[in-house]
Amino acid sequence: MDKKPNIVYVFADQLRYQSCGYAGDAKARTPHVDRMADEGSDFSNAVVSMPVCSAYRASLWTGKYTTSTGMVINELRMNPNHECLAHRLTAGGYDTGHIGKWHLWANELGNHHDPANAWIPPGPHRLGFDGYWAGYNFHHEYYDTYYHMDSPERIYHDSGVYEPDAQTDLAIDFIGRQAGKDKPFALFLSIGTPHDPWDKENVPASYYDLFRDTSFPTPINYQEEPDVPYGDAWSDIPKNPDLIDEWMRVYYAMVANIDWNVSRLQAAITDAGIEDETIFVFTSDHGEMFGAHGRMKKNIFYEEAARVPFLMKWPGHVSAGQRTDVCLSCVDIMPTLLGLVGIPVPSGVEGMDLSHWALGEPGPEPDAAFMQNTGACAAWENGHEWRGLRDKKYTYAVYRVNGVELLFDHTNDPYQMRNLTEDPAHCDPLNRFRKMIAAKMTSINDTFEESVWYKEHWISEDRRILRTATLEG
Repeated sequence: MDKKPNIVYVFADQLRYQSCGYAGDAKARTPHVDRMADEGSDFSNAVVSMPVCSAYRASLWTGKYTTSTGMVINELRMNPNHECLAHRLTAGGYDTGHIGKWHLWANELGNHHDPANAWIPPGPHRLGFDGYWAGYNFHHEYYDTYYHMDSPERIYHDSGVYEPDAQTDLAIDFIGRQAGKDKPFALFLSIGTPHDPWDKENVPASYYDLFRDTSFPTPINYQEEPDVPYGDAWSDIPKNPDLIDEWMRVYYAMVANIDWNVSRLQAAITDAGIEDETIFVFTSDHGEMFGAHGRMKKNIFYEEAARVPFLMKWPGHVSAGQRTDVCLSCVDIMPTLLGLVGIPVPSGVEGMDLSHWALGEPGPEPDAAFMQNTGACAAWENGHEWRGLRDKKYTYAVYRVNGVELLFDHTNDPYQMRNLTEDPAHCDPLNRFRKMIAAKMTSINDTFEESVWYKEHWISEDRRILRTATLEG
């Protein structure tokens, strides 16, 4: 039997689709990512079902929506009783590796550097990653940082080395060690940037200097006022055009650094002679609003937060320059990767195997990507919950707190400024989305609860998830 392909999966934190050069941003310095779009497949309609760090990661590993994983806010400890991507890869003969941010372990809001919160011990809570491990739960300082392996001991990167560069060094070393082995490998590199804080001291000076004289005016959908009543404390932080101008300068510098590290990884794969037998994916866990619609951060259905880059390169299998407009959600990634390497998908998965689209072979596809929000970023607060759908033309959403609906034509209105729900000409798509979202929610047993409902019914006092959809049947 032929050896299965390797997987190198790189995901940034808070990188939005709109801030990549290949997506049309002339200010972005992403030549290597742009080249990847030319040399592989661009899933141009990729979105995150719940644009929050922990929710994304839980969906990535399980192929399930947030209301099934239980990661309804950040800083919860995920229930390990799911059959996850790394479980299947390990059982299928892969050596696995995970480097970087995990964000599914700590069960305390704050105190991130305590090893009790930062170190994920070997065992079930690594969700099948039984091989190489160089991770931490989460932090967003990028100098003088550390990781854990199989003990609570902190292993510090060299002083003065930027964390994404050091993590890429670890990944390159892993690739070099694995390249000559008979077994395939699957490496997942979770980079913390371009997540804030966006202080110029938090990015190498050489990258900041690329944008020192670049101006970043606020977009036409910018609002100084917060998104009342829907935004939480994370989205409603004080902002103004001058602050956002500087924040974006640092953000774009961080993205340029990620681009360089992508080039280093691809060079390592080529130098190891395994380019043709390696699936390389570049993506992100969610985007960033930067004041659009009055919001900062993520956790919303708008394009700036929900839409992410998703590029795949596999020479000889994925056609160069292929643009795929299928509605890919993060719940589809796990079954799609398993489909590409010929490993059966677990029966409880709620996403769809879209591997045929990656290979340029039309076939079944979702009518739309389902999106949901189950609460504030990390606090038990009611009032922020919404559900949504995004297809190739429209974005539809409804808020739980007051039933307000929104319908945007994101192809003709990319800044989503005109709500079409009162437009008689859009009655048909509005009614279609209403029926579609009701059917989708029923199919996954999503009963559109308030955030605190999960605290009372699913979560222990110390923020551990006690229930999962799998356990409840």
